[in-house]
Amino acid sequence: MLPQDPEILVGFLNLKLRDQYKSLMDLCDDMDEDEAALLNLMDKAGYRYNPDINQFKAK
Repeated sequence: MLPQDPEILVGFLNLKLRDQYKSLMDLCDDMDEDEAALLNLMDKAGYRYNPDINQFKAK
């Protein structure tokens, strides 16, 4: 289960992406999360995924 608070979630996701997963798709597949829904949630919270650095960054 992912954290519900967007500020905690971005830290959680970036930690996992840095340490465990080569891409957001890999993370979503492993954690059984909907990638499009997660991207939409993070966009609404003011973050965008950058695949070149495999991290979410503030817009």
